Amino acid sequence: MQKHKEHLNRKKTEVVSLISFFLGFSQAVLIYVMSTYFKEASGTENIGGFYFVAYLVLLLILLNMHKLTQKLGKTSVFLLVLAFKIISLIFLVNSHPSGWGIFVLMLYVIFSGLEWVSLDTILESFSCDKESGRIRGMHLTILNSGFLLGPFISTWLLGKFDFFGIFVFLLLFNILVFFYALIRLRDTNGSPKVNISVVGLLKKVFKQKKVVSIYYISFALEFFFALMIIYMPLYLIDAGLNWSQIGIIFSVMLLPFVFLPYPMGFLADKKMGERKLLILALFIMAFSSIVVYLINSPSVLIWSLVMLGTRVGAAMVEILRDSYFYKQIDGDDVDLIGFFRTAMPVGYIIAASLSFVILLFLPLSAIFILSAAVVFSALVPVYYLAEDRLSKKKQVVISSFERKMLK
Repeated sequence: MQKHKEHLNRKKTEVVSLISFFLGFSQAVLIYVMSTYFKEASGTENIGGFYFVAYLVLLLILLNMHKLTQKLGKTSVFLLVLAFKIISLIFLVNSHPSGWGIFVLMLYVIFSGLEWVSLDTILESFSCDKESGRIRGMHLTILNSGFLLGPFISTWLLGKFDFFGIFVFLLLFNILVFFYALIRLRDTNGSPKVNISVVGLLKKVFKQKKVVSIYYISFALEFFFALMIIYMPLYLIDAGLNWSQIGIIFSVMLLPFVFLPYPMGFLADKKMGERKLLILALFIMAFSSIVVYLINSPSVLIWSLVMLGTRVGAAMVEILRDSYFYKQIDGDDVDLIGFFRTAMPVGYIIAASLSFVILLFLPLSAIFILSAAVVFSALVPVYYLAEDRLSKKKQVVISSFERKMLK
C-alpha cells in the first residue's frame, strides 16, 4: 500500500457528510422525475441524447477540474459550482418544459456532477486510509439517508404543483445549503499543487493498474445507475403504475444505501477486504437486473422487492469501490479524484448512446439485459485487484460509536 499524507479530522468529515445529506436529499427530489421532464419537453421516450450531451460536457470539465481547484481552492470550487446550480434553478422556476428548459436542466445536471466531485476532494482531505472504509461508509450512509426521503417529496410535489413546485422547493433548499457550507467550510480552502495536463493525467492513471481496475468497476456501477435512473420511471409508468406508487417503490429501493455502506466499509477495513465482497455484489446486481427484465406486473409489492434487490448489490459496490480507491490516494491527489469520478459521466455517456440505438430496434425492457451484461463484465477487473485489507497491527480500535452502528 502506498504511503500518503493523512490528516484525519472527524469534525470536518461530519460537516461534509451533513452537507452531503442535504445535497443527496436535494438531488433525489429531482433525479427520479427528470426523465419525465425531458419526455414532456421533447415528446419522446428515447431521451438518452440529452443525458449524452450533458455528461459529455461534465466529462471534459472533470478531466481539467484539478486545474481550477489549484487556482481557487477546494472549498471555493464547491461553493462556485453550488452557486451556478442555484442560478440554473432560478431559470427552471421561470420556465416550462420546453427546449429552453431542457438546456437549463442539462446545465443543472452538469453542476450537480461537479458539486459531488468537489465535495469529494474536501472529504478526502480529512480522511485516513486506516478508516477509509468506515469513513466512506458513514459518509454514504448519511448521504443516502437524504436520497431516501427524496422520492416521497418529489412525487408529491409533482402531483400537486407540477415541476414548478419541485424547482421552487429545490431553489430555496439549495440556498440554505449554500449558506451553511459557506459558514462551516470557510476555513478549509486548501489549494493542492497539481500541475498536469490531460495527457499527463491519463499516463499517470494507466501506470496504476489498481486504479484502472477499480475505475472500470466504478464505470459498470454508473452505467447501471444511468440506465435505471433514465428508464426505470418510464418503464414503471408503462407497466401501469402511478407516481404515488412509484414514490413508494423508489423509497423502499433506496433502503440498502442507508443500511449497508457502514457495515460493508467495516468488513472491508477489518475482515475481508474489498475484493471478495465486490464479487458477491456484482453477481447480485447482474442477476437482479435480469429479474427486472423478466417481471411484468403492476404490483407495488413485487416491484418494491425486485428494485430492493437491484440496490443491495449496487449499494455494496458503491461503498467498496470508494473504500478501495481512496486507500490508493490522499487529499492532494485531486487530479486522480477528478479522473476517478469521470466514471459517472463516462457511464452515462455510453449508457445513453447504447440505449438510444437499442431502443430504435428493441423494446424498453431490453435495456435491463444490457445493464446485466455490463455489470457481469466488471467481474474481470475484480480479479486484478490486490487485497488492501489492513494488517492487525495497523487496525485502529473500534469506537463505542462504531459498535452502536453495527448493532
